[in-house]
Amino acid sequence: MGKRIELLEDRVIPRLVIKPQTEEARMAQDIMQAIQQQLPMMVPQQAQFAFPKVILFLTEQEYERLGIDFDVNQVYELELSGQAIRFRKAP
Repeated sequence: MGKRIELLEDRVIPRLVIKPQTEEARMAQDIMQAIQQQLPMMVPQQAQFAFPKVILFLTEQEYERLGIDFDVNQVYELELSGQAIRFRKAP
């Protein structure tokens, strides 16, 4: 039995700003912006994606030697030094 630990990078993908060419397109864009202001949960302003960066498959002994209990959705600082990996909970 072992542990699987996935380390992710969260990135915010910026919105693309498009200048409409026609009056109708400008009106549609204005309506969408008004909807986004009134219903921010229905129409997200920016998309956030999590990209897998490192996946560790560790035995129980290897996990214990890391000296940290990983929590889901906790942010950790990662230090690579020589042939060692060290983790700390980020402040």
